[in-house]
Amino acid sequence: MELPNTAEVVIVGGGVMGTSTAYHLALKGCRDVLLLERESFFGMQATGKCAGGIRYQFGTEINVRLSLLSLPMLDRFEAELGQPIDLRYCGYLFLLTREEDVEVFRRNVEMQRRLGVGTEWLEPAEIAELVPLIDLEGVLGGTFHARDGLADPGGVVQGYVSGARRLGARLLNDVEVTGIRVEGGRVRGVVTDRGEVATPVVVNAAGPWAGEVGRMAGMEIPIVPVRRQIVVTGPIPEVPPDFPFVIDFAQSLYFHREGPGILTGMSNPDEPVGFNQSVDPEWGLVHLEAAMKRMPLLERAGLASHWAGLYEVSPDAHPILGRIPQVEGFYCVGGFSGHGFMHGPICGLLLAEEILDGQAHTMDISPLYIDRFLEGREIVEYNVV
Repeated sequence: MELPNTAEVVIVGGGVMGTSTAYHLALKGCRDVLLLERESFFGMQATGKCAGGIRYQFGTEINVRLSLLSLPMLDRFEAELGQPIDLRYCGYLFLLTREEDVEVFRRNVEMQRRLGVGTEWLEPAEIAELVPLIDLEGVLGGTFHARDGLADPGGVVQGYVSGARRLGARLLNDVEVTGIRVEGGRVRGVVTDRGEVATPVVVNAAGPWAGEVGRMAGMEIPIVPVRRQIVVTGPIPEVPPDFPFVIDFAQSLYFHREGPGILTGMSNPDEPVGFNQSVDPEWGLVHLEAAMKRMPLLERAGLASHWAGLYEVSPDAHPILGRIPQVEGFYCVGGFSGHGFMHGPICGLLLAEEILDGQAHTMDISPLYIDRFLEGREIVEYNVV
């Protein structure tokens, strides 16, 4: 497909945020949408390399409210878009080993239940019944919500790509945006390696590269890339089909069933900011040692695959969503800090409302505007893995 000369909206980035925004813009009647992805396939970077988790269990009301809107959209996804997404409600189980976390999570459970999320507090004996394959040494308690779970990131992206195209949007691969033309304080177009496109609206949905795209428009967007890596084991027959998504919170260590094996990851708290996506073998050893201690069955499992990807991290672990007021026509959806995939459906809709209606109305997103960092309104998410 040829690069058009003009578009009503240009979206930079073809992961879950960009494709959801394209679909929801087109669904609301804006058909002259152009999405540009520099990779040969959509959803290859942060979205495609994530663990696929979806959850209601967060530490701030705004993240819980995003989940309350977004996860039901995933429930309806196959019926609406005709794309299977392998939706599995296995539940999230958070294991807590520090007294300070116990206090915070108890308050979070109260908040979640007040908002209608039926999170349960579990004592160690109850956790032992739920996950007998996990070594609970040091575990003081935990939280569990049965309607948390998993979905297929590739399926979600492909569903939005197909849906947006059916509605007339243009989504192109192998096009790299190299500049954003700003004149008189407003967006005028984008510059690519295949030519220029005149447009009054640009959406920065570049994930870990959102900071670089922001600088193209003369803006500092406080989103940085941080490497995270994942291991998938060979078959472990003892793992039951309903094994939950288990998170050892203090270690940022997690496990969930992946096919016949286990997918496990562990965040390195000392990982420097950067775009390095090579596997770090030294951290891999630290991770696997901790993983085998918490789930001893892993000692007998083979290694099926191992990869690294990037989190897109904001200063308060909440997204930057909405207009960038310093540059008229410039919008951002990014900085989700490891939990963006699950909020992709609703954030695409909210941004479409912000662009076409002047303001998001399905939910108030003003607390997520970029101005919060200048005005001291950060809303720190405690429950980051």
